[in-house]
Amino acid sequence: MTTTIAGLHHVTAIAIDPQANIDFCTRVLGLRLIKETVNFDDPSSYHFYYGDDAGRPGTILTFFPVATSARGHRGTGMVETTTFAVPENSLERWMTRLAEHAIEFDGPFERFSHQVIAFRDPDGLALELAALGAPSEADAPDAIRGLDAVTLCVEAPERTVRLLTETFGYRHAGESSGRVRFRAAGEADTAIGTAVDILCQPDVQRHKRGGGTVHHVAFRARNDEEQKIWREQILALGFNVTPVLDRRYFRSIYFREPGGVLFEIATDLPGFAVDETADRLGTSLKLPPSLEPSRVDIERRLPHIRLPGAEG
Repeated sequence: MTTTIAGLHHVTAIAIDPQANIDFCTRVLGLRLIKETVNFDDPSSYHFYYGDDAGRPGTILTFFPVATSARGHRGTGMVETTTFAVPENSLERWMTRLAEHAIEFDGPFERFSHQVIAFRDPDGLALELAALGAPSEADAPDAIRGLDAVTLCVEAPERTVRLLTETFGYRHAGESSGRVRFRAAGEADTAIGTAVDILCQPDVQRHKRGGGTVHHVAFRARNDEEQKIWREQILALGFNVTPVLDRRYFRSIYFREPGGVLFEIATDLPGFAVDETADRLGTSLKLPPSLEPSRVDIERRLPHIRLPGAEG
């Protein structure tokens, strides 16, 4: 059994307007809506999952759209930026695309020997595109390949670094632009979803959760047995870890790392095709079996949305 984390599973953020979120992620970023469901802990709000065509771990960005949420602000104790990987030589076309949608951006600038542009979603969520590697034969030439990195903003990095390196098995991969990069063991610099950057900013205000901020970042466990081992190890380190929670498409445990960022460890399986076929992912509201008896009431309370490709 491996004793290292394989990389990132997904990033979950908070949005405000569900329709604006769908339109931005699918029309601007070109991601696929792979699951329309609800927040299992609060079924009065949606939970949208976006990713590649199959929703593979390491490609997934998810949102809790909460219409009553106020804007949050970035700060220490949170994921400060989420960076996607796009093919080399595609940034010029991405800048044109963003400009066509009236989205302001910064860059390109160099970080870790790759060109990067930075921008925000409609709620102010900090996003980046990093040009690295070539697309697969199945990808469109400019398509987002998956997650590249997340940037953790912390007041004091030492214990966070120790968790990443001594427990998760990440290796030091360099320093650039005031941040330190760590990468999952044995992975190449262009591997999808394997990098974590740390910004040490002790003078920055503590974050405020709300629209436009990241709720948590999830790391991969290859299966249930591996997740059980991780839970035991993290408990042994003195962290308060949740029981294993069934999220239908994966199983999860949660804890706060020493810098205050909410970490999740999620299993790769069973995946998003457990309740709809691969060609129909994200085309209808899916509920876990425990909530099916309340479907009519849940649907009545949720805001109306127009799914990609729908007429109205």
